[in-house]
Amino acid sequence: MAAKSGRSLSPLLAILRFLLPYRGRLLAAGTALVFTAGATLFLGRGIQVLIDEGFSGGTRGDLANAIGVILVIAAAMAVGTFARFYFVSWLGERVSADIRNAVFDNIVHLDPGYFETNRSGEIMSRLTTDTTLLQTIIGSSMSMALRSGLTLIGGLVLMFITNIQLSLIITVAVPLVLLPILFFGRRVRRLSTQSQDSIANVGSYAGEIIQHIRTVQSYTSESRESAAFGREVEHAFAIARRRIRQRALLVGAAILLLFGGMAAMLWSGGQSVINGEMSGGELGAFVFYALMVGSGFATISEVWGELQRAAGASERLLELLHTHSEIVDGASTSAPRRACLSLHDVTFAYPARPADPALQGLSLTIEEGKSLALVGPSGGGKSTLFQLLLRFYDPQDGAVLFDGVDLRELRLETLRQQMALVPQQPALFTGTVRYNIAYGMPAASAEEVVAAARAAHAHEFIQRLPNGYDSELGEQGVRLSGGQRQRIALARAILANPRVLLLDEATSALDSESEHQVQLALEELMRNRTTVIIAHRLSTIRHADRIAVLDKGQLVATGTHDSLLNDSPLYARLASLQFRDTVETGATSPQ
Repeated sequence: MAAKSGRSLSPLLAILRFLLPYRGRLLAAGTALVFTAGATLFLGRGIQVLIDEGFSGGTRGDLANAIGVILVIAAAMAVGTFARFYFVSWLGERVSADIRNAVFDNIVHLDPGYFETNRSGEIMSRLTTDTTLLQTIIGSSMSMALRSGLTLIGGLVLMFITNIQLSLIITVAVPLVLLPILFFGRRVRRLSTQSQDSIANVGSYAGEIIQHIRTVQSYTSESRESAAFGREVEHAFAIARRRIRQRALLVGAAILLLFGGMAAMLWSGGQSVINGEMSGGELGAFVFYALMVGSGFATISEVWGELQRAAGASERLLELLHTHSEIVDGASTSAPRRACLSLHDVTFAYPARPADPALQGLSLTIEEGKSLALVGPSGGGKSTLFQLLLRFYDPQDGAVLFDGVDLRELRLETLRQQMALVPQQPALFTGTVRYNIAYGMPAASAEEVVAAARAAHAHEFIQRLPNGYDSELGEQGVRLSGGQRQRIALARAILANPRVLLLDEATSALDSESEHQVQLALEELMRNRTTVIIAHRLSTIRHADRIAVLDKGQLVATGTHDSLLNDSPLYARLASLQFRDTVETGATSPQ
């Protein structure tokens, strides 16, 4: 399949279906293109009249009439070119925007597993660089190729009408021009794909370094990363240089061969004029038609390289458009009546590690309105359980149930509207405080946003920001402290009013004062809600109705804090080593 696509423009043709909704403008652009090509070809007749009747006629009137014909043709060309340029450019911009929207719409519906095996920088390159290339092709290069094709065909026809003998000389040169186009065109296509991939690597590398700039600078790795980035850039440049060389050879060879044929034609035509076998005007018109044919071939040979690049970009975009989520949406839109969850003999392994199950035969029940804390060593399966509850993945064996209904039967929108996730590192978007709090409920009123912020103990610090709720947070909420970011995330969850709350230890990275504020907000948020908590601190355990101990993907114990201290050696060890509060084994009770 890959090899076949490398020899054809079929991926580009598949992308052109985005033109179909705009048939009216496409027809207008095509009409303007044909009109302009016809006017350009008719200019040859104007040149013939100018030479034979204007220059050779001997009167100023004949010259004025001949020049008038030229001006009328030029005006027609100007009007046609204006209409063609406007409609074609409009189509290029519109189709490029539609492709971006279609690709992004498909991307945001892909399962999270896709983004674990595909770099975000490469995806962004396809979404921006590749679509921009297509915009150039549709809005400019393809129009040039079609116009050149029309003038080439029309020029050939008029050449044969004007003089068959000279036309045969030009025709012999045509196959010689096609050979370098086909030979170098394949190389350009292959190098174009490599060039686009290398540019994507450059963008991905830069994005990763910028994202982790504090770590880079704290380890004084700026020079090393700059050198590594330079190597990526030079690699991309080396590929681009080879592509440019092939394209230059393609265009140069085509022009050299074609105009070599034209030189032979001019020699023969000049002899005919000297011998009186044809007029100077006929030769002038023939030379014009030959120039149209020559420039048409030169333009097509140059655009062919662009089309090869566009085919590579189209192939990459089609791959994104045709990628489907591994999570198949369910059919039921009815929200479960009871907010109780259960896992029945669940076994799950991540696609990248199929031989290393993250959960094995796990059965667990989470009662409605109760809180369950998940504890265990790193890699025990706690975060994986969250991934399954939100249905970012499906288990290979067993089932996850919501009020007795398999999650796979529910619409993803219906399921996730019942839940709110508060991660350990809160996700804040570039925008205002109000926008971030209302992210899950965009239609929320200003009063509802303020009420959620008050419940999250965030209202006071928000009021102290320069513009209050309209303050810009910057990328990832960089202008807030850790505790403030966490309380914004909690306010978002409170406003969403979920029936099931998933807390990935929302206080583990906070100082004591921030932890106290967030803990107060958590108490408000957890009240009368089904809550599942990934716990790393004893303060979190104290508020849980039940604790589940996970180890190597298996449930090893459940119970209360006191009972597990006595009955589970693993929990007792975790309590003494991992939790930050001091625990007296068998003696300390939560307050």
